[in-house]
Amino acid sequence: MSYRPKVLALAPYCDGTDVGEAWCAFQWVNELSKKADVTLLSLERPGRKPLAEQLCNTHVISQAEPKWARTHERLNAMAKLSYRSYFKWAKNQIRGLLASGEKFDVAHQFSPIALRFPSPLKHFDIPYVLGPLGGSLSTPEAFKSECETAAWYTRLRGIDRLRLRYDPFLKSSYRNASAVLGVAPYVEELLQHCSVQKFEVMSELGIDEVKPPSPDKFSRRGLRLLHVGRGVRTKGLRDLIRAIARLKDIEGLHLDVAGKGPEMDVCQALAIDLGVGDRVMFHGQVSRAKVDKLYAQADVFTFPSFREPSGSVVYEALSHGVPTIVADRGGPGYVVDDTCGFRVSVTEPETFSLQIANAIRTLASMPELRRRLSEGAIQKMRQIALWPSKIEALLDLYQSFDIQHIERKENPCPSKQKSLQLHQAVGIGSSC
Repeated sequence: MSYRPKVLALAPYCDGTDVGEAWCAFQWVNELSKKADVTLLSLERPGRKPLAEQLCNTHVISQAEPKWARTHERLNAMAKLSYRSYFKWAKNQIRGLLASGEKFDVAHQFSPIALRFPSPLKHFDIPYVLGPLGGSLSTPEAFKSECETAAWYTRLRGIDRLRLRYDPFLKSSYRNASAVLGVAPYVEELLQHCSVQKFEVMSELGIDEVKPPSPDKFSRRGLRLLHVGRGVRTKGLRDLIRAIARLKDIEGLHLDVAGKGPEMDVCQALAIDLGVGDRVMFHGQVSRAKVDKLYAQADVFTFPSFREPSGSVVYEALSHGVPTIVADRGGPGYVVDDTCGFRVSVTEPETFSLQIANAIRTLASMPELRRRLSEGAIQKMRQIALWPSKIEALLDLYQSFDIQHIERKENPCPSKQKSLQLHQAVGIGSSC
């Protein structure tokens, strides 16, 4: 009989009709519910499709997200204004479930993805997992002057490292967890002062299928680049435009840009000023179907985001077999290697754009390399990103907690075993 655990899932922001981490959390809960008996504690937004209808195989317990928390959409997306009330509500719900006789093999909090939020699970005697978690990356010093126009609340991430080092309330969430999942190895470094019991790298992102490109894609003339992302300075679009301006000699070079935000106007003006306005097409915010079409058309995905926790668009591009150029930092710098793309060191803007240009030039001149990287991209996604394999890895982790629990019951004080044997040998009693 296969292992089918009873799981208490916490995901205050979980919605299959949303985007970002709410959508990611929904995917995790939905996929996990196919292999486990899941009870979910979540918030819901009025007017959205009810979670109980979205998650038919999940026992959903929810309450409406407070209206006041939704007044400032972007601030709420980062600061999670409603999380404090969710923390108290979820804590009471868990206490009530346990008091009524409910038993769970494991608990797992999937969101928020940021490291700055304590978990109510730390108050209960249930093995629990946190994550996948990410974020709290700093802005590289040489890029700070070009990021000064960012909203004031984005600077709140600057205190995350201090809290992870000195805030006992936050640190106890990580110390008491049976395991913490991070989107890339840098998360373990951020948690170095939290005495984490077990850390594993696992992206919050997953895919349903891979979509290999047609073979004739690598024999056509020209080079079609693609950038997908929110229009903010840290996504590296400005650096990419500067790189294209260095490549005016490459015939048929074209860049498609999908996304919206204040940086788009800056980059449009920059492209015109640098004489490459005719080589860049700004599509604005587009539908899911249009994004997939852009991936299918692209020869190279160029995403030099220098403060990217994980990078869902990188996974999307790789799943379409598109070679990628990314900044060697954060999540993309971990996922992308020389089997599927190029990583560019984050130094200062001038050198950064030059290195991006060099990578583009190499790929433009070597179609056979693009083919190999495309095959490597598909292979990598099959290895690390398909949902069935991700859920199996999660179930293996859960089951290890059961084994540890059994061992603790059979030997309550394993660390004292040698001492106990010695005491028994000389006729001295010992107890735990």
